[in-house]
Amino acid sequence: MREILYAGFGGQGVLTSGLVMSQVAVFKGQKATWMPSYGSAMRGGTANCTVKYGNDTIYNPGQEEPDLLLAMNGPSYQAFAGMVKLGGIIVINSDIISGELDVREDITLHRVACSTLANEIDQPRGANIIMAAAVIKLLNDFSLEDGIHGMNDMFEKKGKQKFEAGNTKSFECGYNAV
Repeated sequence: MREILYAGFGGQGVLTSGLVMSQVAVFKGQKATWMPSYGSAMRGGTANCTVKYGNDTIYNPGQEEPDLLLAMNGPSYQAFAGMVKLGGIIVINSDIISGELDVREDITLHRVACSTLANEIDQPRGANIIMAAAVIKLLNDFSLEDGIHGMNDMFEKKGKQKFEAGNTKSFECGYNAV
């Protein structure tokens, strides 16, 4: 069973990043949950979600001890870094979170400049997809192709297939960034 915590400000796409992961897991035949949490003012307020997936029944979809934290901003890092399990992974948006961080010795920290990368590939709204792909690669449970197919299937079901080329480009960028 995997647990991932995605956190940031409303409008940064953290809920969508988590939804991508849960849908990739379902697309590959696993059980998955996606549990969002956000403040009353979505854009600019706090937002986070917990994704759990695996082959067994998921009895508690809530936050317990994440294998990985994706922190898109400093307050999210500060609030949730201490929850990451022993030997876990933290991925930060280094366009917003900079400088030295007080990271436990057992944690592996990855910095991804997702906004910079999104602009470099001419996909300015793709930072969250870049981070979703980085998480998928770091956990190594799904391949690049699994991620792209699961993500595109999810967006197609939402009627957003017109963004497939840009989302695929963003996903490939994030997967190759770590």
